[in-house]
Amino acid sequence: MSRSPDGIDAFVGSRIALRRAALGLSQTPLAQRLGISFQQVQKYESGANRVSASRLHHIAGILGGPIASFFPERSETERAGAGDDIASLSSLRFLTASTDGRAVAAAFPLIEDREVRHALARIVGALAGAR
Repeated sequence: MSRSPDGIDAFVGSRIALRRAALGLSQTPLAQRLGISFQQVQKYESGANRVSASRLHHIAGILGGPIASFFPERSETERAGAGDDIASLSSLRFLTASTDGRAVAAAFPLIEDREVRHALARIVGALAGAR
């Protein structure tokens, strides 16, 4: 059995990076609060290393969000194949590259109404020229 991280591990790492950046926190202070090196935080965020359940629980507490916010919605993972996971991860990394993107991505999961989230996604897709 492979011990390397899979698509979900990389997604979780990207969500950690996104939430951390949205809060204006660098990797070093997060690492200090976790009692680990900033290089280890880099490895988590890049998906190079898996995040244990207990560590993710601690990270969620520090970053002030529910653990579930670090995972894709179940319906997303059921629909997506391996290629879709890679494309999704690439899009997430692109989104986290700008301040505006991080702000949108950090606020999006806080929208409780699923229909509102879907409507917003359709609006953004239409503005971007996506189908």
